[in-house]
Amino acid sequence: MNAPFVVIGGDAAGMSAASKARREAPDRDIVVFEKGEWVSYGACGLPYYVKGDIDSLNDLVSVTPTEFRDERDIDLRTNHEVVTIDTDSKRITVDGPKETFEQPYGNLLIATGASAIVPPIDGAELPDIFTLHDMADGKSVKKRFSDRSDLDSVGIVGGGYVGVEMAEAFRERGVSVHLFEMLPQVLEPFGGAVGEAVAEELTDQGVSLHLGTPVEGFEGDTTVTGVRTPEDTVSVDMVLLGTGVQPNSALAETADIEIGQTGAIAIDENGRTSAPDVYAAGDCAEMTHAVTDEPTHVPLALTANRAGRAVGQTVTGTPTPVGAIVGTAAVKAFDKQAARTGVIDMERARDVGFDPVSRTITTRSRAGYYPGGSPITVTLVADQHSGRVLGASMVGSEGVPKRIDTIATALHGEMTVAELQALDLSYAPPFGPTWDPVLTAAKVLKGAVSG
Repeated sequence: MNAPFVVIGGDAAGMSAASKARREAPDRDIVVFEKGEWVSYGACGLPYYVKGDIDSLNDLVSVTPTEFRDERDIDLRTNHEVVTIDTDSKRITVDGPKETFEQPYGNLLIATGASAIVPPIDGAELPDIFTLHDMADGKSVKKRFSDRSDLDSVGIVGGGYVGVEMAEAFRERGVSVHLFEMLPQVLEPFGGAVGEAVAEELTDQGVSLHLGTPVEGFEGDTTVTGVRTPEDTVSVDMVLLGTGVQPNSALAETADIEIGQTGAIAIDENGRTSAPDVYAAGDCAEMTHAVTDEPTHVPLALTANRAGRAVGQTVTGTPTPVGAIVGTAAVKAFDKQAARTGVIDMERARDVGFDPVSRTITTRSRAGYYPGGSPITVTLVADQHSGRVLGASMVGSEGVPKRIDTIATALHGEMTVAELQALDLSYAPPFGPTWDPVLTAAKVLKGAVSG
């Protein structure tokens, strides 16, 4: 095939696809257009860059543009924005630094990612109100601390991943932190037990929580000076919006490519869109949930990298599924670790046809007699009739992220609670009790299921 493989977007999915395609097809033309200057970077590390754990933004870059061009022979063009897709002529229009031009494609991958949501709140356009989604955001937030030695108080809107991680980062920088969440708990998708434990940790670390508190507006003139809620106005010197992300699907939509029910681009098992020879992967695309078997949008790094790699293999002649996901995620909140996987929301489980039951247990992270252990709380959910494991969440001070992976594996294997309980997991006193917390949770839940 002579027509090039063209990629729109130079981060995880896009560069994984381009790199895999190059390995599989050494002689094929591969062109990547990235509208910004950064490619192949770890946005998940931005809170730790702001905090000071990571010295330079360059440390977050996996492969530099020069390495892609010189070592991998990929025609990577940064600061080039794709503005239209013509699926009939199989050409895209690119707005570059010097000119606007058309580029033909044989296969096209849309890997346009997602964008931080800026909610329609009065005053959201004021200076010193930031989001944290890409490298430019991280640079701006950290630079604000360098430029303003008078920063004393920061407001965070949103109690999800970014809000919780940035609360830690800002406290490390010595400012007071007010976190506003309109729901009654932080980390709502992780369930009540996790939310309570993380809220307690945040409070113990000096974060002022405003739960069940919608933000009505921001006060200020030349800069933001306050966060207005129904109860009062809290004085702040800076605001971070951590209110989620939305898929960048507008480019595909204007090309009459099907958009799914989540608002992301609809794809089949190999990442194909509704347009011939056009694929989508990463934070702009839907994925299939392995538990519900329904389309879902869970923008996470592994999902993007894996899907991009699969597309790169598919377009070079070996059809490869992008894979199903279960939404496995972990977050650090000061000295607490939290994680989740699968379906833990009981209403959602019922909506897709399950009869869910759950149990929450608290046990020790290490053998009781071994020093250094701490409590770990596990919530496990299963279908009452079949016994199939549906999801889990957990929180503790150690060992949480790797333990959630055991349950994620069980979800992909459609294992029952009985099968999960029967797993031969490792044991040594420094790492866990004889009955690992995952096994204990399964043992307790097994008594509530008939399958």
